[in-house]
Amino acid sequence: MQTQLPADFIATDRGRRANEILRSCVHCGFCNATCPTYQLSGDELDGPRGRIYLIKELFEGAQNPERVTQHLDRCLTCRACETTCPSGVAYGELADIARVEIGPQRTGVQGLLRRLLQWMVPHARRLRLLARVGKFVTFAMPRALAAQVPDNVTTGLASDTPGSKQVLVLQGCAQQVTTGQVNQGLQQLLGELDIGVLTAPKEGCCGSLDLHLGDEAATLRAVRNNVDAIHPLLTQIDAVISTASGCGVTLKDYGRLLAADPDYAKTGAEVAGATVDVSEYLTGLGHSLKAKFPGKRVAWHSPCSLQHGQQSEGLVEALLTGAGYELVPVPDAHLCCGSAGTYSVLQPQWSQQLRKAKLEALESAAPDIIATANVGCQTHLSHAANTRVMHWIELVS
Repeated sequence: MQTQLPADFIATDRGRRANEILRSCVHCGFCNATCPTYQLSGDELDGPRGRIYLIKELFEGAQNPERVTQHLDRCLTCRACETTCPSGVAYGELADIARVEIGPQRTGVQGLLRRLLQWMVPHARRLRLLARVGKFVTFAMPRALAAQVPDNVTTGLASDTPGSKQVLVLQGCAQQVTTGQVNQGLQQLLGELDIGVLTAPKEGCCGSLDLHLGDEAATLRAVRNNVDAIHPLLTQIDAVISTASGCGVTLKDYGRLLAADPDYAKTGAEVAGATVDVSEYLTGLGHSLKAKFPGKRVAWHSPCSLQHGQQSEGLVEALLTGAGYELVPVPDAHLCCGSAGTYSVLQPQWSQQLRKAKLEALESAAPDIIATANVGCQTHLSHAANTRVMHWIELVS
């Protein structure tokens, strides 16, 4: 793709990188074939190729930035296009750059919801209190927000545990409030293998929420906070483990996010390099897992943040089949479920259409359980599924 970006923009690290990514696109359109939003609307501007053109216009001084904002806000950042792209276009990174250029501010209800999400979700204590109260006042909430109030409010890990070796398990923000049983189950599983679990008391939100809303300052505050909390513990542990693939994909990107920060570039890269998804860690142990529900048939939903973001395929499937589960076929397994972090609140109609299609695919072979690997997918699917939805860690011991 030919570009004519302003010289002052290309003079920046962000501008140079954006120019490189734009020029790597060859307009082939393969990306549209796997883009969930393009399949919903059929509008070129709701597919990766069209959005790349819009982003180019934005950087070149578009006369109508509202059009760019509209179609970029509809993007799930599922990154299925990256898996498909024969040219290796780093679309997710380009979208992040564009969102920073646009900024997080929106008008009307969208602006209010964005500010509320940023104020609430990244703060576990605040979120837990509001979740406990929220079930009594859902009638007064916007419908899309009320749908996110959890039926049960959970807690994080109560204490660290000893072992012949140790790992640090990330607690997250929304995860410990809505699906805290996942890390509790992992802690028990690792204890049986004589592996101790540490937590980082000052760990907070990974930064992904602010990142995808285009708030660079808030993103970097969250990222630096986690580096400060985690890095001093790296000498004591084998790995930093994430059981929420949406958080893991962001932690693994800390090196890039902090590359221009002379105070954090090195430590950020080291935290990123130590971070693994729980499926990677357990696979590396070579230990056979046991099924908690023997004989059950499982439909596996690989979150976009795992299969496209982390480019991890087949590990969970192998662990589950090794434990004795039968995995049923799932059509269009590459497509997003519509959760995508804040997307289910900010774009509820599109999100619900994607969830409906995903559940039809997941339940098409009549499984006993739907398994996934990310808190957002788990809670989003649970609200509408006829089948029990669980994190795959809850299925093994």
